[in-house]
Amino acid sequence: MAGLRGASPNTVASYRDTFKLLIIYLRDQKALPTEKLTLNHIDVGTITGFLNWLESSRQNSVSTRNQRLAAISSFYTWMQSQEPALMARCQDIMAIPVKKGAQSCVHHLTVEQTRCLLNAPDRTTRNGRRDATMLATLYDTGARVQELVDLTVGDVRLQKPAVITLTGKGRKTRHVPLGTNTAALLANYLTEFRLDMPGRDSYPVFFNQRHAKLSRGGVAWIIDKYRALTDAHGLARARISPHILRHSKAMHLYEAGIPLPYIRDILGHVDLSTTEIYARASTEAKRKALEAAYVDVISNEMPEWSQDAELLAWLTSL
Repeated sequence: MAGLRGASPNTVASYRDTFKLLIIYLRDQKALPTEKLTLNHIDVGTITGFLNWLESSRQNSVSTRNQRLAAISSFYTWMQSQEPALMARCQDIMAIPVKKGAQSCVHHLTVEQTRCLLNAPDRTTRNGRRDATMLATLYDTGARVQELVDLTVGDVRLQKPAVITLTGKGRKTRHVPLGTNTAALLANYLTEFRLDMPGRDSYPVFFNQRHAKLSRGGVAWIIDKYRALTDAHGLARARISPHILRHSKAMHLYEAGIPLPYIRDILGHVDLSTTEIYARASTEAKRKALEAAYVDVISNEMPEWSQDAELLAWLTSL
């Protein structure tokens, strides 16, 4: 995977975990010791049972189940060329269908909630200025959290037009324009933390107290810290993850009238159909469309009860 397909470390780790879980399932549920496991023990029934076990015993979601199935299918696609005698079994396993799950809603913040969260860090402190810059960068670029933590000083270009280079899934890079305010925050941050010095292009932009790049869990912890400290606009009760800021950016762009192909390129989606979830989820855009289509068709006028002579006569007679 790493050598021929160029898979990222996260993809390799995900596939590794799939087979670790499969081995655990065969050991604990099928009483098959790991040292006696061969390819002949694995067939469609085994894989189907494994997938059902993930859902029932481990309480995994349908999307996680499908992710594990994708890893297994990828393995057996490769196995066809390695063991032609097992080709029929490989094809049977590859034909296992993915499970359809309920379409989840796209959770996102309103513009006011986003502004409130981004203004939560105390900018009079050094760590507060770092957190404010990090949150602004995460939102403004629509970056995945892994793309943010992998960001190096050399990926930031602050000369006009300011641009950040993000490396996403499949090691694909994209260039995302920066807003004026975000560029100013980044310029001040790089200067304060002496990251604009020569020879530091390979340094991580955002790092922890040990000067190692922030982890995905570290970014999530910082966001949750400011969520809990903010009472306005229901943020303290909201469920906020780094990915919700990405969803929020996409929704705000769509509701501002930005065409979907531009949003796709900013987010780094391969297929426009992935970006279309924001068009389907945007209740604000639907509301505006409905208001434009049905203007003056439905009347909200109601007669005043005091003008109803029959009602007044009936009330008098009581």
